[in-house]
Amino acid sequence: MKLNQNIFRFRKRNAQIQQKQNESEKLLRNFAFLDLKDLFDHFSVSGSGLTAKQAEQLQEEYGKNIITTGQSNTTLHRLVNAVVNPFNIVLLIIAVITLFTDVIYSQHPDYVTVCIILFLVIVSSLVAFIQGERSNSAAEKLSKMISNKADVLRDGVQTEIPIEDVVPGDMVRLSAGDMIPADIRFVFTKDAFVAQGSLTGESNPVEKYADIRSDREDALTDLQNIGFMGTNMVSGSATGIVLATNNETYFGSMAKSLSGDRAKNSFERGVDSVSSLLIRLMLVMVPVVLLINGFTKGDWGDALLFSITIAVGLTPEMLPVIMTSTLAKGAVLMSKHQVIVKTLGAIQTFGEMDVLCTDKTGTLTEDRIILEKYMNVVGDDDNRTLRHAFLNSYFQTGLKNLLDLAIINRAHENGIEAILNSYTRLDEIPFDFSRRRMSVLLEDQNGKQQLVTKGAVEEMLAICTYAEWNGKILKLDETLLQKVRSVYEQHNRDGLRMIAVAQKNDVAGGELSVDDERDLVLIGFVAFLDPPKESAKAAVTALDSHGVRTVVLTGDSEGVAVKVCSKVGVETSCYLTGKEVESMDDAALSESVERCSIFAKLSPSQKERVVKALQTNGHTVGYMGDGINDAPPLHQADVGISVDTAVDIAKETADIILLKKDLMVLEKGVVAGRRTFGNIVKYIKMAASGNFGNMISVIVASLFLPFLPMLPVQILTQNLLCDFSQMGIPFDNVDLEYLQKPRKWETRSIKSFMAFMGPLSSVFDILCFAVMWWIIKANTPAMAPLFQCGWFVFGTVSQVLVIHMIRSGKVPFVQSMAAKPLLLSTTIVALAAVLVGFSALASGLDMATLPLGFLPWLLLLLAGYCLSTQFFKAIYIRRFGEWL
Repeated sequence: MKLNQNIFRFRKRNAQIQQKQNESEKLLRNFAFLDLKDLFDHFSVSGSGLTAKQAEQLQEEYGKNIITTGQSNTTLHRLVNAVVNPFNIVLLIIAVITLFTDVIYSQHPDYVTVCIILFLVIVSSLVAFIQGERSNSAAEKLSKMISNKADVLRDGVQTEIPIEDVVPGDMVRLSAGDMIPADIRFVFTKDAFVAQGSLTGESNPVEKYADIRSDREDALTDLQNIGFMGTNMVSGSATGIVLATNNETYFGSMAKSLSGDRAKNSFERGVDSVSSLLIRLMLVMVPVVLLINGFTKGDWGDALLFSITIAVGLTPEMLPVIMTSTLAKGAVLMSKHQVIVKTLGAIQTFGEMDVLCTDKTGTLTEDRIILEKYMNVVGDDDNRTLRHAFLNSYFQTGLKNLLDLAIINRAHENGIEAILNSYTRLDEIPFDFSRRRMSVLLEDQNGKQQLVTKGAVEEMLAICTYAEWNGKILKLDETLLQKVRSVYEQHNRDGLRMIAVAQKNDVAGGELSVDDERDLVLIGFVAFLDPPKESAKAAVTALDSHGVRTVVLTGDSEGVAVKVCSKVGVETSCYLTGKEVESMDDAALSESVERCSIFAKLSPSQKERVVKALQTNGHTVGYMGDGINDAPPLHQADVGISVDTAVDIAKETADIILLKKDLMVLEKGVVAGRRTFGNIVKYIKMAASGNFGNMISVIVASLFLPFLPMLPVQILTQNLLCDFSQMGIPFDNVDLEYLQKPRKWETRSIKSFMAFMGPLSSVFDILCFAVMWWIIKANTPAMAPLFQCGWFVFGTVSQVLVIHMIRSGKVPFVQSMAAKPLLLSTTIVALAAVLVGFSALASGLDMATLPLGFLPWLLLLLAGYCLSTQFFKAIYIRRFGEWL
């Protein structure tokens, strides 16, 4: 019956999603075939865009342009999640049973136990809720520090606004690298190619047009005048009118069907494996403890209650709180180093990273391109070369990069911008990463047409048939080509980035195409200098000292890449070009990436392939980039890193955003990531080994004692006190030695730690039993409350002390000191346990007050436990080579 209900709900939900998609598709189809005048009238907008007042009204009507998946994350929802968990459910069940046994059916009603259990529920829920709220608040604040923008026309003026403020009717201007912020109808396009693989799975970008070129029967994503939210411009430029925003978009309509749990990373899978191990052990233990206590003590009700409570006490229920708190603390700490974490789970991957692939410009260099030289093909200074480069950079309508801006600035300085009045742009072919060049078709005042092209030298030489040599146009034969190459290579070796400039007159009429880029005349070169950052060498050295190898993947020439890398400390003995990478099979590339740290003249797909080869070799790879060409490797990398000034698609793909494009900032982030990882591992190893030891102790006690070693309320109180003592772990220090190398999740290490250290705690639990039985004489059922109090105090204080023993491989309090929050939380809990055990407060937990004669034995046991732990720690480190 329940299965049928679930199937019905699933089908109903899918039907609702399908209906929503159909409505969105119908709306977009209608808009796609609507006359532009009617479309503008529908939105009451003109070519100059919305007015500020219209935009404000539409924002109120349609809301923020944010996709929601129906997964509520309200404060009430988070509070319910904090209260309703397995730990609290078992507590409430025990409270109900205790209510019947101690109050309703008791001749002398006792409300103390019930009140304590309810208090535990309230306190544990509040702890989880408050920590969750802090983490949620930290994540929201960090997410607000980075945002993608959209260029819209408001009151006839182009304005940059957050994507979430885009409303239906907005006129959006797009260029290469921009994300399409909503579903739009294109009203102007120029060589506009859009990557919409996120919706369709297509590997190649598709061209979009302003006019209607599709049939009504075409698939929605094949409509050539519609752009979809979440896709991105690869090249060209366009203007579009927003048709739908947020969940009303095509992407929004599928959000529920697309939303789901992301694939778990190695760390999360490791946590799950340890948790499942502990659960399996408990599933075995619960019936064993039940049977032993049931047969030996004869009270099956108490035995069942005790078994269930033991299962709860052995559950690392604080793991979600500790993990979330630690990750949130790590994210806030990293933000102080100008590193913003988009996804908290990426922090541990950041600390695990052992290879950083990065571009060169702006990371190793100053990111301030200087136009150093403009020369003819002979190598002499030539203003004519600068003029042609200026015309190309100025009239192209795509994304103007730093090279274009450097050319335009130098032209202004030289006072040659007046030539713009003599030319009109007729057409252009935007830059792309396969051609590595761009062209503009210009017409002067006399009607003469001229194609001006600039781009990467090798790609330009491939389409040039002639060259201007000493004032003459000569055939670019092998001899002349060799002379031209020698000029290029000489400056390239000096670290100058060389761009070739060429032109062609009398271009055939009609629409300009790539076929027109042939038989050009090479005019000369423009040479740029991007000096290395002063901090780059120190940053590369710092990363290397922390076990992170820096690999440079650049679209620049090998000469410039080697020159810059030699100055910043990146290994230059081996380098490969994109052409060489392309010729290698996967096996050869996998071998080469271990030797070479410089890869030059790479296309986006080649960058992605290099990253994949490193991953295949077992490396955890970070990729840092900020351009359109960086999106594929950013997506492929284990952790994608971008900067706040990056193009939209790079920021959207990245896991981590830097507010400052500097490797030194990144090195600090890596250390913060490892500190976060270390604190989580501390808790897991404490929980795993402690719980395993407690299992052994409980079974031994159940076999030999004529009474329960502890009552359920005592176990749960002890469990909560120990949880409180661990609340300082997210704020704890981590030894410098631990931070020196990448840290990967090792499930085998957790299991060996648990098997090695767990039984040690059982030995001292059994010694505590012996002291209570033979020395304190708590050896009859009537003396059970005294026995239980002794183990309660020793168990609580020993678990608190062992936090300090386990948190570091060094000698605690001498060689390694815990952070103040952890010192405070553990001290408070230890004192509270001793105060309860040696005062009248013990009766509140159905225990007898301990005699002062137990205090020396308690101190002796605790000292022995700490010394033994330190001794076994040294043995463990010698055997396994590490502690945490």
